[in-house]
Amino acid sequence: MSDEVILYTNPMSRGRIVRWMLEEIGKPYKTEWVTYGPQMKSPDYLAINPLGKVPAISHKGAVVTETPAILAYLADAFPEAGLAPALDARASYYRWLFFMAGPMEAAAVNGACGFSVPDEKRGMMGYVDHKGMFDVIEAAIKASPFIAGDSFSAADIYMASHLNFQMHMLGAEKRAVLVDYAKRMTDRDAFRRASAIDAEAMEAAKA
Repeated sequence: MSDEVILYTNPMSRGRIVRWMLEEIGKPYKTEWVTYGPQMKSPDYLAINPLGKVPAISHKGAVVTETPAILAYLADAFPEAGLAPALDARASYYRWLFFMAGPMEAAAVNGACGFSVPDEKRGMMGYVDHKGMFDVIEAAIKASPFIAGDSFSAADIYMASHLNFQMHMLGAEKRAVLVDYAKRMTDRDAFRRASAIDAEAMEAAKA
């Protein structure tokens, strides 16, 4: 059984986040490109992810789906990369991974789809509203150099990716603190390598 990670992805997907994580880890991995449409819904790929979506990874015979789960798994599978805090210092790390997977993801998708939450139903929404959510994130970033404390972690990969997407693709408010944070987090060789790989794949697909 190979120890090599297989990344199932598309260059226009959240798989870019996982690739950044893999580049930070610095171990060899294999990419299986999956196109939107019939291939992503084919029996072969549905055996990997029954929902027919990317990203997914395979490692040592196990399959992991859902971006934050993949990030957390990889951080634990490759502890030498230092992308997760020590076990007794993970409170903030877990909080932010799940915050992004829950309230932040829901707010982004609902906004992109044009869903308007009625005022009388707003209390049911985990994110309440975009302003309140960004206020919480801004306060956390002002309190420490990284989202989960004093060192870079998988939570920063997820947060910076989310913020960049929301601010540059979905028209979210470009607060100076959030822009600066995302810029600092992506000013890394691993991010540049990952971005170049996906950019090349996008150009190849166009050709």
